[in-house]
Amino acid sequence: MLPWRRALRALTAALVVAGAATLTPTATAAESAPSRTAAVSSGWNDYGCKPSVAHPRPVVLAHGTFGNSVDNWLVLAPYLVKRGYCVFSLDYGQLPGVPFFHGLGPIDKSAGQLDTYVDKVLKATGAKEVDIVGHSQGGMMPRHYLKFLGGAEKVNALIGLAPDNHGTTLLGLTELLPFFPGAEDLLSAATPALADQIAGSKFLTKLNAGGDTVPGVRYTVIATKYDEVVTPYRSQFLNGPDVRNVVVQDLCAVDLSEHVAVGILDRVAHHEVANALDPAHAKPTTCLS
Repeated sequence: MLPWRRALRALTAALVVAGAATLTPTATAAESAPSRTAAVSSGWNDYGCKPSVAHPRPVVLAHGTFGNSVDNWLVLAPYLVKRGYCVFSLDYGQLPGVPFFHGLGPIDKSAGQLDTYVDKVLKATGAKEVDIVGHSQGGMMPRHYLKFLGGAEKVNALIGLAPDNHGTTLLGLTELLPFFPGAEDLLSAATPALADQIAGSKFLTKLNAGGDTVPGVRYTVIATKYDEVVTPYRSQFLNGPDVRNVVVQDLCAVDLSEHVAVGILDRVAHHEVANALDPAHAKPTTCLS
């Protein structure tokens, strides 16, 4: 499928979910329980986990738009657990009546949820700081927490997998929104996070004003040149001290992962995550990593 068609489908899906947000019955706690149980049984979200000397900081995983705390991390979370990390993942940006698909609420409010969750993880583990790994919106949203909610004092590193740090044009399709009467209002009112992530939004303008980074935090961006969701892909990159911007194809030219794959199952990207979490013991990333 051509990239612009994928992007069009993504935009269409966003509008459909926005409409469904006002129609879907509210999820019950019982519906969410299997996901939480699956996460614990797979070795992460174990609040009895104590960080080791080798890996003294717990890792907090932040899913992307339409994601959740389990599905987004079925590969990366066990991968990090096997490497000796205490790993935790949160759900954020829930909308009333929309089960399973999260990351749709106002991003500043989601950052507040992250704030609360990090405090919970620090209290449970006894650690002084966490490292955050996020996919897509989950790689950008924590920057609001770092910049405006005091998160920089509690976070050592932020690692973004295909993060929309400067928003997205969806291959230019967001420029078509004014031609669909009511589409912009629908996105803003029913699924605020989608509107917040459009390049040039008020949220992103405020987030990036005065610089992309804050002192004391290491930043890593892992992008793919085949990203069809966050476009142009270089808009994901950050500028500032203690920043490393990586393109997976520079490490493995035959890597064809696009936006979803680079966050969920790409072994090259995941190896770079491991390197960013423990730069003192980083190993060269190749197609065979």
